[in-house]
Amino acid sequence: MSALPDGVTINAPMHPRFDEILTPEALSFVAKLHRKFEPRRQELLRARVERQARIDAGEMPNFLPETAHIREGDWKIAPVPKALECRRVEITGPASDRKMVINAFNSGADSYMTDFEDANSPNWFNQIQGQINVYDAIRRQIDFVAENGKEYKLNEKIAVLQIRPRGWHLDEKHVLVDGQRVSGGLFDFGLAFFHNAKEQIARGAGPFYYLPKLENHLEARLWNDVFHFAEDELGLPRGTIKATVLIETILAAFEMEEILYELRDHSAGLNAGRWDYIFSCIKKFKKNKDFCLADRNLITMEVPFMRAYALSVVKACHKRGAPAIGGMSALIPIKNDPEANARALEGVRKDKRRDANDGFDGGWVAHPGLVPIAMEEFVAVLGDKPNQWEKQRTETFTAKELLDFRPEQPITEAGLRNNINVAIHYLGAWLNGNGAVAIHNLMEDAATAEIARSQVWQWVYSPKGILTDGRKVTAELVRSLIPEELDKVKAVVAAQGEPLETYEQAAQIFEKIALDPEFPEFLTLPLYEAMP
Repeated sequence: MSALPDGVTINAPMHPRFDEILTPEALSFVAKLHRKFEPRRQELLRARVERQARIDAGEMPNFLPETAHIREGDWKIAPVPKALECRRVEITGPASDRKMVINAFNSGADSYMTDFEDANSPNWFNQIQGQINVYDAIRRQIDFVAENGKEYKLNEKIAVLQIRPRGWHLDEKHVLVDGQRVSGGLFDFGLAFFHNAKEQIARGAGPFYYLPKLENHLEARLWNDVFHFAEDELGLPRGTIKATVLIETILAAFEMEEILYELRDHSAGLNAGRWDYIFSCIKKFKKNKDFCLADRNLITMEVPFMRAYALSVVKACHKRGAPAIGGMSALIPIKNDPEANARALEGVRKDKRRDANDGFDGGWVAHPGLVPIAMEEFVAVLGDKPNQWEKQRTETFTAKELLDFRPEQPITEAGLRNNINVAIHYLGAWLNGNGAVAIHNLMEDAATAEIARSQVWQWVYSPKGILTDGRKVTAELVRSLIPEELDKVKAVVAAQGEPLETYEQAAQIFEKIALDPEFPEFLTLPLYEAMP
């Protein structure tokens, strides 16, 4: 490849076509983003640590008095582009898998969120191959030939592309600017925007993004300033970029309108990212002796705090003229078991029916086979309308409703074992480069794996972590179960013909992140350091 820009270092191999993405011009753009915004990113990450310390000491979140004028003001986000008006079904999947990318575009969904974050294992190859896939798909030059000779290419009509970069907490360790790691989010966004924004504009759909893991409106403000800078650098009108924010942290739930306000010229609405939201609740209140959640499978969208959260997303969005997108059902089609498959499909149908009736304008699926079911449910409510932005919710949701954490029981040995099993299985697959994994007929990603390991941590350290048979969940009990669940995972993986090498390592990492008294903020942080 050509000489690198001054101050830029790449500590990773160059595979075929990587030089088309990692051009001197694109890397110079990433370096500009880093030099301008890295100090603020670090400041915001420090603020997260300080806020967590206050919560650990007993402070509970509430709506901000200093932003009351925003919540009470009369304002709307800027008009949403035509391409984002209809998002009844959005499909998601990792950007790195070329066949999955093509299938997602062809799925019949209105929109496709290609993922560099939770559904993607961010090893070096996946991140840059994902950029190549996005580059080719936007230009309609993506194809794939499977080992059996089957050919994959884009249909004439495809889903509208949205791109999810990594969250503010993640680095890209293989690229240094002035000796510092660059932000994973700025790296992913910078490369995709630099190479594709003008092409997307010319083709009438984009550049559109999804923003993960935000905890407050100041973090949204940083993204907004990044967008202004990027638009100015490429000579594009301000407001060209549109971004949907995932409300997937408990703290962001108290600042939804403020987040929309900060991004109002760039906003494409909010999404109810339910799995990370549950994880965020466990993480934020992990040292609160009064907080403890029951088995993971019982924390549904019907429980009090999740119900208040979902309806709050609709209310905030429609009040401000913004799309409200429902979250992901983890259920997937089940081959070779018609009865189990019927139950799974009915679960997805029920989930999307509830979201549509609540006022959401669309919802997520993780598999092309679920697009027709989700579409049927939203069309049944919306008819031929692209959305239901006019539907206003009038309830008042206070801190009490958002923090009504039930159910606390039951906590079962089966639930404990399932958490251990899922976490080890997912961590092992992640280390193998797979960030979206079908486990026990559910699609697991980093968010659902986070629930599994954080629940184990909390059950160990909370006085309420008591099994239905009366035993306290202890570190010793968890350690005794890890080898048994590891053997089960390895048997499943071996039967699928997948490599086993990473699963012993995954079990060791799980033991540390599930039992270390100092709770690791994200499981992906130690995992990322462990991968090449």
